[in-house]
Amino acid sequence: MIREKILSMSDTEYRLFQLKLMPTVSAERVVGVRIPELRKYAKEIKGSDAAERFLADLPHKFYDEDNLHGMLISEERDYTRAVLLLDSFLPYVDNWATCDLISPRVFAKHKDELLPKIYEWMRSEHTYEVRFGIGMLLKFYLDEAFERSQAEAVAAAVSGEYYINMIRAWYFATALAKQYDAAISFLEEDKLDVWTHNMTIRKAIESYRITETQKKYLRTLKKS
Repeated sequence: MIREKILSMSDTEYRLFQLKLMPTVSAERVVGVRIPELRKYAKEIKGSDAAERFLADLPHKFYDEDNLHGMLISEERDYTRAVLLLDSFLPYVDNWATCDLISPRVFAKHKDELLPKIYEWMRSEHTYEVRFGIGMLLKFYLDEAFERSQAEAVAAAVSGEYYINMIRAWYFATALAKQYDAAISFLEEDKLDVWTHNMTIRKAIESYRITETQKKYLRTLKKS
């Protein structure tokens, strides 16, 4: 039932757009369902027997099914179950877009117990488990829950994987907007690899949340 519904929502133009953004996903896997439509559908079926069967049926055939799966996990209100569902699903995630749309709202109320789990994901050998873990630090821990040790863990997550290093750069660029004094020291003290260092600066300079004075100083920290 769910697969048939997803296939019925296919948008050819959007499918072609998505394929350009996701070089790691084979074209045969992409149906082309627009994200707002898929989110609406996730809200309609969450908690249903069909949704429970769908969550248990891994791996999925289509990228859009993976997105729906991530959306259903994001709707989960039980913290323990959300973590269990993620541990079952993350090993099958093969692209940044699916990875980045997963954001269980219940995590906001469980930051203390979530943090060790985040570090566990960051130690994974699977690219998108690591990316997801760093993404959770970016989303939930750059405000009042921020600790320098979290940024140190991201700095230490050195990788040859583009999609890990990009989220590391996003993390530090966002940290510069929210925790400037702590974040700037990672650039000043050369705690990041050259690519992530320079990408952090690039993304920060593009941000409206960084002041012009800060941007001017960041430009002096670029590495050749």
